[in-house]
Amino acid sequence: MNSALLSHPCITLQGEHKTLADFPARAYLVVNTASQCGFTPQYQGLEHLWQRYRERGLAVLAFPCNQFGRQEPGNAAEIADFCALNYGVSFPLFSKIEVNGVDTHPLFSELKRRAPGLLGSQRIKWNFTKFLFAANGEQIMRFAPFTKPEQLSNHIELLLR
Repeated sequence: MNSALLSHPCITLQGEHKTLADFPARAYLVVNTASQCGFTPQYQGLEHLWQRYRERGLAVLAFPCNQFGRQEPGNAAEIADFCALNYGVSFPLFSKIEVNGVDTHPLFSELKRRAPGLLGSQRIKWNFTKFLFAANGEQIMRFAPFTKPEQLSNHIELLLR
């Protein structure tokens, strides 16, 4: 587990300084999220993946982002309450970040560089873009917002073998 991906500093919604390495796993699913987006119901699917695979080594990690249509206006407490009350989210949530532009979080800069989107674009087009990768930082897969979490099961199974 010596991937540079796991060493980027992140801050949880509770204000704790962490890295992905603080969430030991065999595979990681990192998602930029928002509470007021058409894709917001995917929180339910993400929670289902977390419940189904966490004992086998999957970490689901959500990073709220307000860059797309200002669809994540809340503060940390509001985001945590919304996710828990509406979707029963129990996987780790992080403080709001930016995923594009000059203030892009370093984790997302690296994910975009290593798994560019269509036509090699490193921009994230919308909320609920998903990155799935092995703990060693290999086999990074990028999934568009319209890809539902349940559609990732086969990919997750392969990484957890």
